[in-house]
Amino acid sequence: MHRIRTIGLTLGLFAALAVVATAGAAKPDDAAGTVYTLSNSPAGNAVLAFARAADGSLGTAVPYPTGGNGTGGGLGSQGALVLSDDGHDLYAVNAGSNSISLFSVKKDGLELESTVASGGTTPISLTAHGHVLYVLNAGGAGNIAGFTTEHDTLTPIAGSTRPMGAGAAGPAEISFSPDGRVLAVTEKGSSTIETYAVDDHGVADSPAVFSAVGGTPFGFDWDKHGNLLTSNATGSASSYSVSHEGRVNVISGAVATNQGAPCWLVTSTDGRYAYTANAGSGTISGFSVGHDGALALLQPSGISGNLGAGSHPLDEAVSQDGGFLHVLVDGTHSVGTFRIATDGSLTLVGTIGGLPAGTVGLASD
Repeated sequence: MHRIRTIGLTLGLFAALAVVATAGAAKPDDAAGTVYTLSNSPAGNAVLAFARAADGSLGTAVPYPTGGNGTGGGLGSQGALVLSDDGHDLYAVNAGSNSISLFSVKKDGLELESTVASGGTTPISLTAHGHVLYVLNAGGAGNIAGFTTEHDTLTPIAGSTRPMGAGAAGPAEISFSPDGRVLAVTEKGSSTIETYAVDDHGVADSPAVFSAVGGTPFGFDWDKHGNLLTSNATGSASSYSVSHEGRVNVISGAVATNQGAPCWLVTSTDGRYAYTANAGSGTISGFSVGHDGALALLQPSGISGNLGAGSHPLDEAVSQDGGFLHVLVDGTHSVGTFRIATDGSLTLVGTIGGLPAGTVGLASD
């Protein structure tokens, strides 16, 4: 198919970014990785790509238009953009135009391949496993919809669109289990977790709904053993086992962070640690993750990292090499980077600002 090289800046994004590189500029040859976020601009959405140096510092953002529009405000979700398992593709939501975009990840940057309707309204979260992508649409009654991602295009999977479960409200994130056999969705409004068994063709079954043990389950991730770890915005984190059929059972109940509004959660690449971004406190809470998925705070105070009062940290992403935790800092319109030590402790490397208001999502290779 015809490929679109993303070399231009939209006028609105140019005005919003305090510092911006030439659009389409090549990634430095010595870059150790890249951090991606989403401008979410209603005047033209764009992925903003930051080259990461070996010491964790980030370069200036390079924008790549998605071919869709954002909303200009927070989406109340985790996973607004995600990388494929092999890191060769990047997927992004366009919540303001009800579409999703697929980029190829090239040595010198991103290349837009496909932008298609999301199969619902207000897409807010994505998850990929192999050649299957699912989107969580939060508008109206809400639904999930599946796509194949082969041949640099997004093709709807027949029969994959499913509604939210009975009584579910306030969707926050969708994610495949590590083996790709189950999809999970957190629901903030109803404090529930939904699961969908997925067949060999990528088609999700009807949802099963389970009560969350912590109030307002929000962002979540998985450990190496397929256990589900959630942040709970009321002040805690929880863990659950998930069967191949999607049955959910509690491992750790509501383990208090002792911090305000822990709304986002990611695990380290080795699965030994989990980190919540505490929007209300401007801090990061670190947890050890036991072999059985049990959670325990690394610090009694719940503070493993501190971004400052009013910083309002949101989305998080761990670098592919496991060395760094990146955090979208809404209060200062910046991305903060922490070095992750072998004991799970965090050391702030620095922040880079200039992001437009309403920026959402974070991914890193």
